[in-house]
Amino acid sequence: MSPEKKEFDWFDRPESRKLLWRLLIGASVVSVLLELTLVFGHGRHDYFGIDGMFGFYALLGFVACTLMILAAKLCGFVLKKPEDFYGDSKEETLPEDIDDALR
Repeated sequence: MSPEKKEFDWFDRPESRKLLWRLLIGASVVSVLLELTLVFGHGRHDYFGIDGMFGFYALLGFVACTLMILAAKLCGFVLKKPEDFYGDSKEETLPEDIDDALR
């Protein structure tokens, strides 16, 4: 018997996790280097005072992403339905419009 294949099996492999971590670290390094070139090479102009701070946009993105995740968790909590919302989950009868091959 073959083991049951999961839908998102790629994310469970250790080599895939290592690749994702390397991509994240590489993207972070590129982002910091680009910001350094803007700060020292271009002389970035701030509009509100705080947005001239080094790493402000990375911090802003992190806070925005965190707030979106928390909002999604809250929506999931508020919109969650009980497990037996559509009837008894142990019901074994199939609807009438199901193919006979599936019965």
